Amino acid sequence: MNDAAMFQRIAEELGLNPLQVKNTVALLDDAKTVPFIARYRKEHTGSLDEEQIRAIEERMHYLRAMEARRETILHSIEEQGKLTPELKARIEAAEKMQELEDLYLPYKPKKRTRATVAREKGLEPLAEMLCGRRTTELNDPIALAETFVDAEKEVPDANAALQGARDIIAEWASEDADIRNDIREATFRDGLLISEARKVEGRTPFEMYYEFSEPVSKIVPHRILALNRGEKEQVLRVSVATDEAAMLHLMEKRFMPDVPASFSEIVREALTDSYKRLIGPSMEREVRNALTEKADEHAIEIFAKNLKNLLLQPPVRGKKIIGIDPGFRTGCKVAVIDETGKYLEGATIYPHPPQNQYLKAKSDVRRMVEKYDADIIAIGNGTASRETEQMVAELISDVKAERQLEYIIVSEAGASVYSASRVAREEFPDLEASMRGNISIARRLQDPLAELVKIDPKSIGVGLYQHDVNQKRLSESLAHVVESCVNAVGVNLNTASASLLRHISGLTSRTAQNIVKYRDQHGKFVNRQQLKQVEGIGEIAFEQAAGFLRIPDGDNPLDNTSIHPESYEATQKLLAKFHIDDINGSGSVLRLKLKTFKENLNTLLEELGIGEPTFRDIITNLEKPGLDPRDNLPKPILKSDVLKAEDLKEGMWLKGTVRNVVDFGAFVDIGVKQDGLVHVSQMAARYVKNPLEVVAVGDIVNVKVVSIDLERGRIGLSMKKD
Repeated sequence: MNDAAMFQRIAEELGLNPLQVKNTVALLDDAKTVPFIARYRKEHTGSLDEEQIRAIEERMHYLRAMEARRETILHSIEEQGKLTPELKARIEAAEKMQELEDLYLPYKPKKRTRATVAREKGLEPLAEMLCGRRTTELNDPIALAETFVDAEKEVPDANAALQGARDIIAEWASEDADIRNDIREATFRDGLLISEARKVEGRTPFEMYYEFSEPVSKIVPHRILALNRGEKEQVLRVSVATDEAAMLHLMEKRFMPDVPASFSEIVREALTDSYKRLIGPSMEREVRNALTEKADEHAIEIFAKNLKNLLLQPPVRGKKIIGIDPGFRTGCKVAVIDETGKYLEGATIYPHPPQNQYLKAKSDVRRMVEKYDADIIAIGNGTASRETEQMVAELISDVKAERQLEYIIVSEAGASVYSASRVAREEFPDLEASMRGNISIARRLQDPLAELVKIDPKSIGVGLYQHDVNQKRLSESLAHVVESCVNAVGVNLNTASASLLRHISGLTSRTAQNIVKYRDQHGKFVNRQQLKQVEGIGEIAFEQAAGFLRIPDGDNPLDNTSIHPESYEATQKLLAKFHIDDINGSGSVLRLKLKTFKENLNTLLEELGIGEPTFRDIITNLEKPGLDPRDNLPKPILKSDVLKAEDLKEGMWLKGTVRNVVDFGAFVDIGVKQDGLVHVSQMAARYVKNPLEVVAVGDIVNVKVVSIDLERGRIGLSMKKD
């Protein structure tokens, strides 16, 4: 399959034009990043979005890998002198990697098997005669087998000869591509995934799977992952059950037509052995692997969507924040940051057992609030979170006559990972690791994206079974999400950390560090062109990065937009044509003037030297220069008093924040210690297949308490209106 055929195939699969695929692949092959292509090469791609571009990238990678494998297989079989025209045609027509591997299986170098040993004993001709592939005048299998008895070759009698022949026939059947495909399809269609308990003591999270079975074709991803984990922890024994008689019937239909009637019983015995010993176990492994891969992809997709929504939570701008990382024995770590995220002061307080310095701790926090005129207290949601919340709520009540002070519970997932990281050590070399997590808690409220990119996404805690899925695939997917989010928002070139800059299109960890060094040595950037003076940033890196880097107070107002420098000349021509001098807010003026514009739009675009998608983007950016897309989202819920689980009553309506979305529902923070669960059946009056159709991480939702189990720490919620 050549590139043109690949473009055609991908276009048909994704519902696109082959030219869109061809142009997109050319840009990807030229090492252009997905965010850059999606934002600045719309004329080439037909305005494909990032998801479509990544789908093209993934399919092209698969098809090219399959072509390389096809060539390897053809070369290998040809070297063996076994490449017939029919086999070559089938290999060249194969459309899936699995088809290629099935066709190659009989010719693939393998370890010594029972069939290998039988061939070495000269029994392959006997197997061929039994299967009707070689003629013989003998109709009695015993009589035929006796002609192959040879003590020197360790074939002492007819039964030994027949057993060797059966081993060869069993291997032939197990390596027949058509038989494998039939068995594979039947196993996926009719097989059952079964689990049973091993010898276990006490309660486990896997009790519902102690006597469990579900059709392979219907089992949902989160159950597959749960079964895999239970098996890994040696709590469960998992297997795939099939109708053996039906499978043997499929094998006989393919294998038996040419078998002489007098030898049919011998061949059936070989096929039975083939299924039980070779094909069955092989197909079970395939099915389990395929189900795991499917479940992995689903879990990774959910994780990626949750991560994206978490990273794009709106920042809390212009506020001084106190971050508290709560704890009992080791105390609560407190940090104060200013409006820009700069660390001002830190301390450790001990309001809880065993020290019980409650009044002193509250006094210390109050001193910091008053000294720095703090606006918000952010409390981590870990150990001692609710006890610390009680103290903070009391403090807010104490000072409410003097100032407005609010608090919020913030997820501290990954804060400890950050505290011990190289990035944290470089940021705060003079602080102990335990005194860095509180800063992260405060900063992730102030600007979630800028802070959370410093942490391995797998540690942020918005996934399901994230430690059980394919870690390489998970890392790749989450890296794409981070890259997409950072570039969608853009970053301030003069304030962004190296951790944030390295995710910008065209930049690397090294060039990101070099940008920070350049700032330290030369002061603020005043225009985007100065980027070219940074070591390691040439024309190619500049082309991909420049549009995503903002300079709010630079020499050129266009540098505070996502208009690419390559379009500055067209932008200036456009403004001049409509006699607009002030760039700020000029997009709205342009829209009004374009309504009465008499000339043909295509003539104007030709004059400007740009396509319509770029033209539309220019106008949008001129309307709201420096716009952060996160600012339009609902702000976090800030509180001034505390709610306890004991205060909850069934039927009570509350406002909460979605913290995690999984297959079976969404976990919502309603202000008590334990997040409540909105089961998927309680999300809407209609049927909801996927919770992500209804909610996303960070959404503010109204929920009704429908069940409370204080002993088990479970709260059931509903989003259904009465």
